[in-house]
Amino acid sequence: MPKVSTNITIDADTKKKAQELLSDFGMDLSTAVNIFLKQMVYEGAFPFTITREVPNAVTLAAMKETEEMRHHPEKYKSYRDVDQMMEDILGEV
Repeated sequence: MPKVSTNITIDADTKKKAQELLSDFGMDLSTAVNIFLKQMVYEGAFPFTITREVPNAVTLAAMKETEEMRHHPEKYKSYRDVDQMMEDILGEV
């Protein structure tokens, strides 16, 4: 099958890091892009899951609790050091 040249725009730092990694695998950027595109065509989709970095419910609750603690520290227990905290958690050590 004949090959065609394609121009793509890539962040310079990303390209450099990718080329360094690919070099460790013994391949160049063109080979990696070809592998990616062939796999995409074979699967009829991206060959990996694309997701947004959205915190899950547990993380959101922890973030909310942290904000509450920052704004109202008087409502929460504090410790002078880790040993005091561990003693409180585990009892006398």
